[in-house]
Amino acid sequence: MLVRSYFKINRFHLPRLSCLAFQHSLPRKTNAFSHQSLDTNASMNSEKMSLPRYPTGYDLLLDRRINKGTAFTIEERQLYRIHGLLPPTISTPQLQVERFIENLRNMPDDLSRYISLGALQDRNEKLFYRVAMEYTQEIMPLVYTPTVGLACQKYGLIFSKPKGLFISILDKGHIYDVFCNWPVDDVRAIVVTDGERILGLGDLGCNGMGIPVGKLSLYTALAGVPPEYCLPIALDVGTNNGNILNDKYYLGLRQTRVTGKEYDDFIDEFMQAVVKRFGQQCLIQFEDFANHNAFRLLKKYRDIYCTFNDDIQGTASVAVAGILSAIRITGKNLIDNRFVFYGAGEASIGISNLLVVALEREGLSTEEARKKIFLVDSKGLIVKNRPAGGLSEEKQRYAHEHEPIRNLIDVIQIVKPSFLIGAAGQGPAFTHDILQLMSLINQRPVIFALSNPTSKAECTAREAYEATNGQCVFASGSPFPNVEYNGKTYIPGQGNNSYIFPGVGLAIVTCGIRHIPDELFYLAAKTLSQQVTNDDLQVGLVYPPIEKIRDVSRKIAVVLAEYAYEKNIASLYPKPNHLEKFIQTKQYTVEYQDILPARWSWAN
Repeated sequence: MLVRSYFKINRFHLPRLSCLAFQHSLPRKTNAFSHQSLDTNASMNSEKMSLPRYPTGYDLLLDRRINKGTAFTIEERQLYRIHGLLPPTISTPQLQVERFIENLRNMPDDLSRYISLGALQDRNEKLFYRVAMEYTQEIMPLVYTPTVGLACQKYGLIFSKPKGLFISILDKGHIYDVFCNWPVDDVRAIVVTDGERILGLGDLGCNGMGIPVGKLSLYTALAGVPPEYCLPIALDVGTNNGNILNDKYYLGLRQTRVTGKEYDDFIDEFMQAVVKRFGQQCLIQFEDFANHNAFRLLKKYRDIYCTFNDDIQGTASVAVAGILSAIRITGKNLIDNRFVFYGAGEASIGISNLLVVALEREGLSTEEARKKIFLVDSKGLIVKNRPAGGLSEEKQRYAHEHEPIRNLIDVIQIVKPSFLIGAAGQGPAFTHDILQLMSLINQRPVIFALSNPTSKAECTAREAYEATNGQCVFASGSPFPNVEYNGKTYIPGQGNNSYIFPGVGLAIVTCGIRHIPDELFYLAAKTLSQQVTNDDLQVGLVYPPIEKIRDVSRKIAVVLAEYAYEKNIASLYPKPNHLEKFIQTKQYTVEYQDILPARWSWAN
């Protein structure tokens, strides 16, 4: 009985006798040998070169990575002893997709749909991603914004099964030991949050785990990063949200947030543990950290680890892509525009920093570029002689020699911007009067209401089009429906980070990019903008249709990989002969795997 039990263990459930002993027992798949083999013969792949051992019986149906549900053939059912555990009909993958979508659409609300999609991901990974890839426009708002915000708020009620790691301040000194409990050795992309600034919802503590889970689902669905390479992590250092601390269903530590040196030492240990467990090339994407930590942690780690902050750099990249597309509609050169940002947090400063890079490429000096950018925070326009309190280092770069101006509408009246960009997360702020003023100043005003979720958007698409008589170029962070106005249909663009970070991640995990300079995000923005066709621009879109996002992500990955090899920051050696073809062979596919052992005829 003991021997039989041992041989039923499959490759995803090998016991961890010693994490230290086994962490390097299997070679990473980005070595020169496997890469050369793929480059010369695309039909060969790492799965075919390995000898997987699958579970049998009911255990097979519990393994999300190989479960096919009703799509198992009769031969597979008999050989693996699941015959009779499923209804006798053999479903095609397409019928499975249609059955699931039919059920999903009949559910009463989006939170129910979110839970249903999560359950599907837990039991049949291939089918989940097939649904996400075939119905991207319908599924993306359910697995990420805006529904993920509600899911985070209700996380204590809807949690059912672990999808990542929870590492708390109580694990300090043993973070590596926690990492050893994750059952996959070859992790190449981590998304981590400490839950302090979840979307525009504030401090949600441990409930913020929904963000890393959603982001990494999009890594696979939108760019084809294999899901087994991905690890969502929530760092629990407490929460200062009294409502959550008093919620009897809250699953995190019931204490106020740890700060100062103890917090910094905890994050240091976390970063070191990632490298010790998964290697120096493992991507660490910071997500939804509060402003006071986000900028300094990025500055501290960006030249030591493979890391970026999506709220700062990802948001910047997708916004700059929208700006580059918008000027193709307005007909103005980039350097002939003025930009007013409502909000001066991570998103606005990140966009401003990357916009400066873009303006420098057009011939302006750094100082000349910064003079084109105006930031408005809760106290008004950021100016050098602000009377109340000092300015952070990030804000000081954009402080103007000007008298203080308190109200946004007065800032617009004086500055006369061509772009009004909202990223404050404070809800409706672009009033009818403000939008109308933008249309009086500009023939084609550009309005970006980028705050998430939908309830935090600065204005709706309809409000923007109606106040500007249909003349504005509009984009938002959350999805809005098409708008019918004066006999014309307007299609609002969604400036979602998911246009950027999956492609960036695909380049990193396939080519082993060691560090992530800002130039990569500028190239990603430029590449994304180039995918917008003239037909897209005609209907007001400044981003490609979401249905094209998988191809867009691959194009971004190829451009970034080319730059990485040019600058010698890619660790995969040698460079593949056909980079796009190589990256395409590495993208995850949703076709079910043949799990039958090799069969052949033999002599009588």
